[in-house]
Amino acid sequence: MSATRITLFSLGVLLVALAGAPALADDEPVLTVYSGRNESLIGPILAQFSEDTGIAVEILYGGTSAVANQILTEGENSPADVFIAQDGGALGALAAADMLQALPEATLSRVLDAAFVSPAGLWVGLSGRARVLVYNPELLDEMGLELPGSILDLTADKWRGLVGWAPTNASFVANVTAMRVLLGDCDAEDWLAAMIANDAQAYPKNTPIVQAVINGEIPVGLVNHYYLYRFLAEDPEITATLHFFPGGDVGSLINIAGAAILQSSDRQDLALQLVDYLLSDSAQAYFAAKTYEYPLVTSVDPSVDLPALADIEAPEIDLSDLDDLQGTLEMIENSGALD
Repeated sequence: MSATRITLFSLGVLLVALAGAPALADDEPVLTVYSGRNESLIGPILAQFSEDTGIAVEILYGGTSAVANQILTEGENSPADVFIAQDGGALGALAAADMLQALPEATLSRVLDAAFVSPAGLWVGLSGRARVLVYNPELLDEMGLELPGSILDLTADKWRGLVGWAPTNASFVANVTAMRVLLGDCDAEDWLAAMIANDAQAYPKNTPIVQAVINGEIPVGLVNHYYLYRFLAEDPEITATLHFFPGGDVGSLINIAGAAILQSSDRQDLALQLVDYLLSDSAQAYFAAKTYEYPLVTSVDPSVDLPALADIEAPEIDLSDLDDLQGTLEMIENSGALD
């Protein structure tokens, strides 16, 4: 697959914000960050970094694919010092384009599992999210259904009309991309076609899938793990729960949000300070509490009751290989899943 082929799902507007003092002295250090993470999530911790270090941060916000494409277009003239991505594939695209600076071992070793860092040391994970099947146990019992052993089993006739999915969601696209990498394009296309033929119920994003499962409208849905915990924070009595597909199934993909330093940056020392800060215990605890994602350092635990990352039987995959997101989107469009 072409590692630099990462174009936009929807371009939107790239916004520039300043996290720091409104007016900067000529000699004040300034770091430029391109962020594919939402401002409401990453903005506060970047502001805290500025407050703690005195390093002002200029931030360009946009969708991860849009921001990665912007850096690829700008090339060595990009003003970006640090790229913060919502997806391992976007980081892989820049790595394959030889645009990222190798990180020191002291930084990489903070992460608890080598699966969440670039094999070449070019990017590092900041937080993790698992693909899961959210399900309503009461409804499953009523229907006499048992949890499937694989995401591939959801094409069986007994699941006809009962599975929620969000074909336009970026995490779903990444999951299908992993299916392409691990199983091949033909099997990924066959799975999409079989799910459509089995009347999979389409939703615009993950949140309404979880709501539909809670409401008993459908018994199961394919989502990221943390969406259920947003509902549980409001109502701990919700009976919906999560199923992690066993045996290294592609349905249990663990993806990351991550960071990398641009090779073209002339502020690499400041950039490394930021990356190390985002791997600090305080920043990792912030990510865990803010989104219920997995912290990726051994010294910080998830803020909710989750199975340990080591206990999830996730597929073995280099997350950098999830770079052809546009190719996957075209496959999903061609399948008819968006009709």
